Amino acid sequence: METKKILVVDDEVPYVNVVKRIIESRSSYQVLTATDGQTGLKLARTEKPALILLDIVMPGMSGSDVAEDLLEDPLTRDIPIIFVTAVISKDEIRGSHGMLGNRTFIAKPIVADELMAKINEILSA
Repeated sequence: METKKILVVDDEVPYVNVVKRIIESRSSYQVLTATDGQTGLKLARTEKPALILLDIVMPGMSGSDVAEDLLEDPLTRDIPIIFVTAVISKDEIRGSHGMLGNRTFIAKPIVADELMAKINEILSA
């Protein structure tokens, strides 16, 4: 059985490294990383990850733009996306089980157990 891949796209390198370490130490998922939207799109198309963790506020191409491009591409439209962002607060998403406007969100700063629970929930569905 092939190892599932998770793509983390965020312009903050220390954050990307922490998330990669959390996921790889608590699962068998392979973590791919990108620090900008264009690289994230390229990796999504070539690697076809099972899930994408995507920051919203990034220089150049925003996470919203990346998500829109992914949804328009038949190769990537079915890849689930979790927006991981400081734009919204934990209180804003707490009552909606992380869903806002049919999108999945996790508020920064992340909590490792919450992140892994959401990843496992989506990848086991």
